[in-house]
Amino acid sequence: VQLQASGGGLVQAGGSLRLSCAASGFTLDYYSIGWFRQTPGREREWVSSFGGSDGRTRYADPVKGRFTISRDIAKNTVYLQMNSLRPADTAVYYCAAVSVLSVKRFTTWYADKTEYDYWGQGTQVTVSS
Repeated sequence: VQLQASGGGLVQAGGSLRLSCAASGFTLDYYSIGWFRQTPGREREWVSSFGGSDGRTRYADPVKGRFTISRDIAKNTVYLQMNSLRPADTAVYYCAAVSVLSVKRFTTWYADKTEYDYWGQGTQVTVSS
């Protein structure tokens, strides 16, 4: 089971990037995918998630209306389209996966990094002002 995150880079404020999370060794139909981000000295924070069983999308308040998560089953890949980027979005972005069959402890499980079993290696996003 592997997740490969890619698509990060350097962009000016107001610009866009699209991150990809390619899965191998399992099919995304049976896994929910979350995107998290982390800056030095801070906790890894949840950004967005895509429900594996129901396709439900969720977003953290700071990115609502600017980021869009989507899934391409044929490519076994989840995307995070990031528009209107801000310097505060600068971070290493990680994708993570959890089986739809796993027992979730909380109703907000999708935002809890401890609920996810598999993690990609991270991709750096830098937004300049």
